Amino acid sequence: MAVAGNTPTASFLTKIGKMQSAGCRLCRIVREAQGERTDCLAAETHGHNNSAGCKGMATTATAAHHIWRHLCDSTHPTCKPKSKLKFVTLDKESNMSTLWRREEVLRICRKEELAETAQDIEATIPVKKRQEARYNLDPGSFFENRFWGRRPDKITINE
Repeated sequence: MAVAGNTPTASFLTKIGKMQSAGCRLCRIVREAQGERTDCLAAETHGHNNSAGCKGMATTATAAHHIWRHLCDSTHPTCKPKSKLKFVTLDKESNMSTLWRREEVLRICRKEELAETAQDIEATIPVKKRQEARYNLDPGSFFENRFWGRRPDKITINE
């Protein structure tokens, strides 16, 4: 349903005339419980509900992220000595820029090749409201800087 774009979120239900507001119902519940205003809610979409940006799902989304980290961390010690898997980011999280300074990652491709490929993909990802000021300041380098600042969870290289 998510891939087809018809997940029964408030946005979808509003679009087909079954609800009057596309505002996130989970965010509304949390805000009401905290005595906060509920008149300016983020649109309830599949992406919103699966992100830490949704007040009602933040704990769950964060826990899912940490499960992935735990799986990677627990897999590493079980690798056999002859394993060709190399866990590159076990010690700390790195952004794309710092990763591409490492010799083992440079063997995958040159930084310039990656930047060229990423440029087309980054341009298709919308600029979020909180990023608009940086985008307006320098649209030419915004997408490149956003890409190199991304922090992948874990990187494993099969040597």
